[in-house]
Amino acid sequence: MTTPLQDLFDNNRAWAWRMGQERPGFFEKLARQQSPKYLWIGCADSRVPANEIVGLDPGEVFVHRNVANLVVHSDLNALSVIQFAVEHLKVEHIMVVGHYGCGGVLAAARGLRVGLSDNWLRHVQDVHLRHRQRLNHLPQEDMENVLCEMNVIEQVGNVALSTVIQDAWARGQRIHVHGWVYGLKDGLLKDLQVTMRHAGEVVEKSASSSQGTSIFKRVGSSGWTQRRS
Repeated sequence: MTTPLQDLFDNNRAWAWRMGQERPGFFEKLARQQSPKYLWIGCADSRVPANEIVGLDPGEVFVHRNVANLVVHSDLNALSVIQFAVEHLKVEHIMVVGHYGCGGVLAAARGLRVGLSDNWLRHVQDVHLRHRQRLNHLPQEDMENVLCEMNVIEQVGNVALSTVIQDAWARGQRIHVHGWVYGLKDGLLKDLQVTMRHAGEVVEKSASSSQGTSIFKRVGSSGWTQRRS
C-alpha cells in the first residue's frame, strides 16, 4: 500500500543505501555515540539546514531550532538543550545563527499579526524597541537586516547569561558562544564578532559596522548587566 509520503520513504532508502556504499560502517559508528563539538541554535526556517551549511555529517552538530532563533530565560526547552549539550555532550562551541529574511524578524519589524507566535515574537519586538533610534532611520530592508543581526547578538548574550553557561565557565569548562547570520541569497555565513569565551569578558560589539551597539557588559564580580540603547 502506497502512503501519501511514500516519496520520502523512497528518498530515505536511497540515501541510506548511498551512505552505506560510500562510507561503510557509517551507521554503525553513528549508533554507538554522538560526540559533537558544536551546538547550533538556529531558526526553524526550512531553508537553513544546519549540517549542510557548515558541511558536517549527522552526529557532528547538536541542533536546536525555533522561530527566530530565540533563547528566552523562561524557555525550558532551549535551556534543557543547552544543558544537555554542555554538561553531557561537552560541546566546545555554541553558535546562535540567524538569517537575513527571517520571517519572524520581519513580522516583528513590520508589526504584523501572525497568531499565537505574536507572543513569542514579542522578544524580537523588544530588541527593535530598545534599538529603535539606531534602526528607524534606515531604509526598510537595511533595518530588517540589521535587526536580524541585533536579534542574534541579543540571543548570544542570553545564552551567556544562562545559569548553565555561567556555571560551566565557573568550573573552568571551555565554551565559546558565537553569533552568526546566514545569507539566503548567497549561502554564506557572517560572523558578527561577538564571541564570548568566559564570564569576565567585556563585550561591546556593533551589530553592524555603523548601526547598533551591543549589549552586554561585565560589571563588578556579580554578573552581567544589559546596556540599553
